[in-house]
Amino acid sequence: MAEKIKRGQRSQVGFGSSYRKGSKQELGNKTGISTVLGGQVWMVKPDKNTKTANPCIWMQSSVVKNKNCNNFYDCTTCKYDLGMQRQVEKGKQISWQDAMRKKLALDRVCRHSLTNRIEKRACAYDYMCGTCDFDQFFEDVLTTKTKSMPLEVEQIKGFEVPMAYHFHNGHTWARIESGGYIRIGLDDFALKLLGKADAFDLPLMGKELDQGSVGWGLKRKDNLADVLSPINGVIMEVNSKVREKPYLANNEPYGDGWLFMVRTPDVKKTINNLMTDSSCLSWMDQEVTSLENLIEEVAGPLAADGGYLTGDIYGALPDLGWNNLAKTFLKT
Repeated sequence: MAEKIKRGQRSQVGFGSSYRKGSKQELGNKTGISTVLGGQVWMVKPDKNTKTANPCIWMQSSVVKNKNCNNFYDCTTCKYDLGMQRQVEKGKQISWQDAMRKKLALDRVCRHSLTNRIEKRACAYDYMCGTCDFDQFFEDVLTTKTKSMPLEVEQIKGFEVPMAYHFHNGHTWARIESGGYIRIGLDDFALKLLGKADAFDLPLMGKELDQGSVGWGLKRKDNLADVLSPINGVIMEVNSKVREKPYLANNEPYGDGWLFMVRTPDVKKTINNLMTDSSCLSWMDQEVTSLENLIEEVAGPLAADGGYLTGDIYGALPDLGWNNLAKTFLKT
């Protein structure tokens, strides 16, 4: 059974939409949003007070009325942003920067505030982001070094599975963060399975990771477990704290225990090869069952009271075999 834990998750306030049956002749007209469902044309019109979950920077600057960001606020690789910039170059569209310059001084907020990456902060550089010290510091330092925590966590027989994360079947996770960065690490199952590491064999910044190939290693005494990378990409930041204090990974696998920040040219394509949090729950349940079967082969039947496994499974049962555990669960 999965047990849900919520950590201060903010609710999304939304409103409905009005809709009616339409005809084929209305497809593509501007009286509403047209869609086809079950062979029937429907005309959908969002309510005036509709709340967009992730408003695009062009919407936040009031250039367009309604546009949800579907590119993780990574404007540099966004096709919509590129198309809008081309319209600006042709003189057919005002830029979001010029739109913001027309606002009152108190409403001229930083672009990172417009994309909900930071709290409200005034822009001091007239939207010339390329010359802004804060912009560079935010992108190069704050975004990569600052930890993030899951807002909601499911418990599968004592193992934590965070929502809004993606998982590789080698028990690594990836989380897409605002700006298109991807934070990755080892999951709670792998760290409880192998116990507290003496060290992590981590590559340096600039190293290219290949999805499904060995990316780093976990050391414990004379044992080394290779770990498969969940994604393709170039390492932009390595968590130096974990190098110095490997136990942080066990204490907070999805917080201070993160390992890398990675950039990849195609976020969506890379993530499509991973499990989402919903599909991960059934997979994790199967993994725990496989582990319980291995334990019963070595130590005999487990208690029937539904108790949880300890945080250092290999340390408690070394007869399970380090290499056997790495092969079975880390796929190495």
